[in-house]
Amino acid sequence: MKLRAYKTAVVSVVALAAALFPSTPVHSAAHANLHCETGTAICAELQDSEEVFGEGVYVGHDEPSLLFYSNKAGSGNRYSADLTLPTDPPPTPQNGRSFNFQMHPAFWFGMALCDTNSYPNVVSTCAPDSDTNITSLDKHPGAAFMELQFYPPGWAPAPRGSSCNGSQYCVAIASFSLAEDPIHGTFLNTACASTTGIEYANYAFLTKSGAPHAPPNPVQSTLATFTPNAATDLFMNPGDRVSITERDTDHGLRIDVSDRTTGGHGFMTMSAGNGFGMVKYVPDPSTECTNIPYDFHPMYSTSSEQTRVIWAAHSYNVAFSDEIGHFDYCTRVVPDPSNPPFGMCPTSAKEGLADDREHAEGAPRSTAPGADDNFCFRADQSTLVPITGCQGSNGGFDGVPYKPLWADGNPDHAGAFFFTGFRTGQELNLAYSRVAFEADLPRIEIAPAFQKCNRTTGANCTLIPVTDDGTPADFYPFYSKGTANGACTFALGNDIPGFTTNDFGQNAEYGPLLLLEYLRFGAGGATLMRYNDFRGIVQNPCAGEAGQN
Repeated sequence: MKLRAYKTAVVSVVALAAALFPSTPVHSAAHANLHCETGTAICAELQDSEEVFGEGVYVGHDEPSLLFYSNKAGSGNRYSADLTLPTDPPPTPQNGRSFNFQMHPAFWFGMALCDTNSYPNVVSTCAPDSDTNITSLDKHPGAAFMELQFYPPGWAPAPRGSSCNGSQYCVAIASFSLAEDPIHGTFLNTACASTTGIEYANYAFLTKSGAPHAPPNPVQSTLATFTPNAATDLFMNPGDRVSITERDTDHGLRIDVSDRTTGGHGFMTMSAGNGFGMVKYVPDPSTECTNIPYDFHPMYSTSSEQTRVIWAAHSYNVAFSDEIGHFDYCTRVVPDPSNPPFGMCPTSAKEGLADDREHAEGAPRSTAPGADDNFCFRADQSTLVPITGCQGSNGGFDGVPYKPLWADGNPDHAGAFFFTGFRTGQELNLAYSRVAFEADLPRIEIAPAFQKCNRTTGANCTLIPVTDDGTPADFYPFYSKGTANGACTFALGNDIPGFTTNDFGQNAEYGPLLLLEYLRFGAGGATLMRYNDFRGIVQNPCAGEAGQN
């Protein structure tokens, strides 16, 4: 009962926190944070959000991912890849046309990091770049997960929306930590959690100078932290070819993104000197809320099935992922009184594509916890494409990302991102030996009452999710391989004429159910086994183009 009251107190402050995100920032020095418990679209997926945020509170999203494995020392803390940013059709909405902001609010390149004040909060040290961190869960060092997130242009503007402007991409570090001690059954104290959240982020746009334009850490972050600034930050055009490098330094992980088309360059080191930090873990009854300046270093030396972030639904360390399952159309948006200043699609309106409309469900509430028509924006709030819609987690699996509107050669469909196989080694010229296709569908399929995926037995967990009409989703994207710009390259979507040479069996690529071990909350280190993902592992089809390890 005490735990339940604690979580209710945390959620009760969310409306106040969300009000710090007006469409036009006017108080950029005011404290602001992502507050993942509101269902923010870019937060990392927890293995059990109800454990953290309360019964019926789902935080996360659909993340079809591609993981890279190698036993080469350094493969867990150093890699590079090339990316071609997606293009979109003309910005006039019409039936059958899709845009990248509808397919994903972000896609990202990730890595596990040390954070000794993050879950499980039982070890005071974390050896950087070391596989000594692969240990039993009750002795595991605290971990954060860093996502280098790219944001598609053209819709509602950041910081409330996910587009940096109407025509260009921007890119930011979003590194998530979890303020929980599952061994003793405690969370970060209520007072501090009202400021930072329980799942919180260090956040910084990549800048042209390498210096953040506002404090990244969650104790000191402001509205300016989450507001892109064209004067200081790296902006990129659709279709640009960019190179990404992530590598450890004496003062933390450094990330560089170089635009090979325009010559632009942005970078950031996750260092104490740049304002990154841990939230000091102090549970109730304390009210302390302290930022500990910290150099965030990669957690592991290698990348394998064992190099996990143990609080996350996914099993990844070095990975690429898309964040799908958010956008759906709405015929009319009204203010959401439960989450100002965002809008919702009221029950008197319709949701869905023009040929698949149904009555909207409104925002989640006690009488309809599975409702998903929230985080909505009107067409006149868009930076370019005048579309009215919602960006909450689409638990009904019937929004735009679950329709055959992905890249498939149709010029009216959102273009694909193309990224090369990751490379590691001192010269960043060695291919990873294996890759894993991983989808966290079981974690998502537990939320809708109409599917009832059982994460203990795996019953009713499916590779194609079930819609709120009780039928399989019309489409689920898959990874394919081909050649682009002379290099072995991956894409996500449908088969793409002129590109796809191997689609790995389409949805079958995600493989069988994956059983992972997690800590049981408040049980002194006891564990449980749970299905949160499907995972299929194959030899890296791009290994032949570079040295293999």
